[in-house]
Amino acid sequence: MKILRQICIILFINFIGEIIHLVLRTSIPGNVIGMILLLILLCTGVLKLEVIEEISDFFLKNLAFFFLPAGVGLISCMSILNGNWSAILMVCLLSTIVVIIVTGFTIQILKKACESKKLKINTND
Repeated sequence: MKILRQICIILFINFIGEIIHLVLRTSIPGNVIGMILLLILLCTGVLKLEVIEEISDFFLKNLAFFFLPAGVGLISCMSILNGNWSAILMVCLLSTIVVIIVTGFTIQILKKACESKKLKINTND
């Protein structure tokens, strides 16, 4: 019953994201809006992580399974992709490099922020 409640919470937040997408007619997909809403709810403390932790762990452990439809979609469009392999590989290579660089800078910024927070906590003692 606990897992069912957690799924319902996540699906409800996703549903709200879809409604926002339809009402505001944004170019941002509803599921992305739902994830942003979930992030806001978790960061503000309105929703505690413990409330959705088990189902979130399940989704993360089985994340590769959720990419199967996209892979099947690519295979079904092979005739369209045939003449564009060099462009596709270049985009994949460049986007991978950009993701690695942005992730590295983000980690460095977060580490500095956490270290400065620890220093402030330790100096107050």
